Amino acid sequence: MKVLATVKEVSTVEDEFEIEGTEIAGQYLGADLNEWDDYAIEEAVQLQEDGIADEVVTVTIGPEDCEQTIRQALAKGADRAVRVWDDALEDIDLLDVNAKTEILSAVIEAEEPDLVLSGVQAGDDSFGATGVSVAEEIGFQWGAVVNHLEHDLEDGIASVRRELEGGVEELTDIELPAVLTIQTGINEPRYASLRGIRQAQRKELDVQTLADIGVDESTIETELELTDMYEPESESDVTTWEGSPEETAGELGDLLRDKGVAQ
Repeated sequence: MKVLATVKEVSTVEDEFEIEGTEIAGQYLGADLNEWDDYAIEEAVQLQEDGIADEVVTVTIGPEDCEQTIRQALAKGADRAVRVWDDALEDIDLLDVNAKTEILSAVIEAEEPDLVLSGVQAGDDSFGATGVSVAEEIGFQWGAVVNHLEHDLEDGIASVRRELEGGVEELTDIELPAVLTIQTGINEPRYASLRGIRQAQRKELDVQTLADIGVDESTIETELELTDMYEPESESDVTTWEGSPEETAGELGDLLRDKGVAQ
């Protein structure tokens, strides 16, 4: 059984930053593996450790600069990785869901996995739609916002628990092949060991262009345009106090009485 996990490098932002036009100034930015994808990788590696999966493959869309971040997935136990990048993607500031779907679907169809695990969303654009869109494109069954997966996968069925609105959860069976979007909290992602980091440098990271995966440049033209970026204004003020618990408790009580919250 082959498991494929989609992964992404996302930007991290310092608490204090400045905006230049439609971008956050580069000196305030870092990079890390997308949080939701980290849980998807852990779930895939656990399936391999449990003897269910024979191979774990990751796929990402990104330039060469993201390779060290993506190798975190290899260091945590994935067997190999595919990275898709092309000159046609260089000038696109924000890939829309359709573009991501075209690229990821092409790789998935070539790899022919039995199970695709994708983070529920990415920490930068927060679309939360790519996994389900890919499933529709390639004709796989899907389950969104999965916070528990039974690892036996008996008779080609994934028994999952899904998080719905209002604190409701759904138990359902999904026939493989399938795409599951993984929610944080489904497991506890491991730290990459020093041995794993060393091994990751020797594992295969296959770089492919759009032509290599059979995707025409015209299909990834985005309809999204980033027009503005700003910090939203705070709608309320925050009051803080310094001092002992007894002193601050009294000040809090006075404030609540002034606001009509307490008698």
